[in-house]
Amino acid sequence: MSEPPAQSQEYPGRTADMAPEPRDEMRDYTGSGLLAGRRALITGGDSGIGRATAVAFAKEGADVAITYLEEDEDARHTAGLVEAAGRRCVTFGGDLAEERHCREVVEHTVRDLGGLDLLVLHHGTQTPVDDVREIDDAQLHRTFAVNVFALFWTVQEALDHMGPGSSIIITGSINGLRGNKTLIDYSASKAAAMALTTSLAQNLMDREIRVNCVAPGPVWTPLIPATFDEERVEDFGKQAPMGRAADPDEVAPSYVFFASDRQSSYYTGQTLVPAGGEIHPG
Repeated sequence: MSEPPAQSQEYPGRTADMAPEPRDEMRDYTGSGLLAGRRALITGGDSGIGRATAVAFAKEGADVAITYLEEDEDARHTAGLVEAAGRRCVTFGGDLAEERHCREVVEHTVRDLGGLDLLVLHHGTQTPVDDVREIDDAQLHRTFAVNVFALFWTVQEALDHMGPGSSIIITGSINGLRGNKTLIDYSASKAAAMALTTSLAQNLMDREIRVNCVAPGPVWTPLIPATFDEERVEDFGKQAPMGRAADPDEVAPSYVFFASDRQSSYYTGQTLVPAGGEIHPG
């Protein structure tokens, strides 16, 4: 992607207000039936990596449910892209920091799509700080409720509907592998999410449910201008060895890989790290 100019938005951000707009519609992606007949729930599927993954899944033959926080314009656009690929899409708005909502979106997905085979836990929140003492109880609880607790609640509810051959994919972060001096609580929460991946993979192996993780580096999504100041947005992604941030379209195929038995049936408890050349053990 080209380097973004300085910019900021109100949280949680809107794709249409980003400059440049990210490549997140998988326009040049051609499916080959890898997910034919599957039913997927993608949390945070309205924009960014979530949108690109929803469209890729649809192009591979899956029906899709997505969740979003409050920006329904992005969710409607993603639903239109999924439907243009010939698949069904249902959308659920609400706050995944609430246990009731996490459980309801699973039940509503099963009701509307007729079942659940693929669960992508992609939603997340971050708040940068310069000093760890700036992180008050409210921020700490919010970060872990969204980024960690919601994963437990959603998986617990989903397991009543998932069986052999199902796949769970959790979004981690390069920051969960190596930390980040300003995204302190976020990095800790992503490390927890990535440890949850390996623990669930072991716990669910006898049920033949695979659990894997995608841990991206810098990706140009609405979360960036909605949470970073203008100066940091202007430099976003330059620290990667490739010298730029990724577009969501470059990351979504990692989710297709883990969702597809044809491609990854012998993978569980593993992490893919699309991070522009930054090397970490995954």
